[in-house]
Amino acid sequence: MTKIHLLMKKEDIQEDKIAEGNKIAVVLDILLATTTIVSALKDGAKEVIPVLHSNDALEQAKLFKQGEYVLAGELDAKPIDGFVYPSPTLIRDSIKGKTLILSTTNGTVALRKSSSADKVYIASLLNNPAVAGVIQKVIEEHTILIICSGNSGETSLEDFYGAGHLIDCLVKNNEYELTDAAKAAWYFYLGQEDAYKILLDSYVGSLLDKYDQQADLKIAASKGITSIIPILQNGKVVVETIYSV
Repeated sequence: MTKIHLLMKKEDIQEDKIAEGNKIAVVLDILLATTTIVSALKDGAKEVIPVLHSNDALEQAKLFKQGEYVLAGELDAKPIDGFVYPSPTLIRDSIKGKTLILSTTNGTVALRKSSSADKVYIASLLNNPAVAGVIQKVIEEHTILIICSGNSGETSLEDFYGAGHLIDCLVKNNEYELTDAAKAAWYFYLGQEDAYKILLDSYVGSLLDKYDQQADLKIAASKGITSIIPILQNGKVVVETIYSV
């Protein structure tokens, strides 16, 4: 039986182990990296390039002409000089047809560290049902590794909730063997009805609320609003397919 593992933070990623066997990684950073990636692709972005830090982002930007990309990033939840803050609402109007070069403290780092898996999907509350639908169709034996990006070495409430939502979507039509961590996330999700309240109560959510980014919180709390399936390929996030939920 296919097994579902859950990692609570990016620091738990062991790149050599991810490369072993047949593993499908799903990375979550609900506030805000993976939500921003999914939203940007939904809003017409050509692709997204997740990087480890801002210097990498600036090097990537040199490969494009002015007007071909949007440079977005944060470090420890603070804006980076010369970068757009990586929120769905700030990027929405300028991203169509362009490449999003994205540098964040947790989410983009988790993506890069997970890149040795057979497949790496990018998930959020927005597209969890669609990602689950694609994974459920995989026939060959594999292990599903759900990765919460966390918050600078700490467990993230919103990622834990998002992982529970993804697991709930997965188990609806298939049987899986869940680790205790995966069960804990699933049971937590089942006990919570208000996604917005959970996100608002989280550490990062409270910061976004403080800086009047409630619109981004509302987007991040929106379940199943898109069928876009972003996948990491050769260092770039592109849309793999569209799944009808």
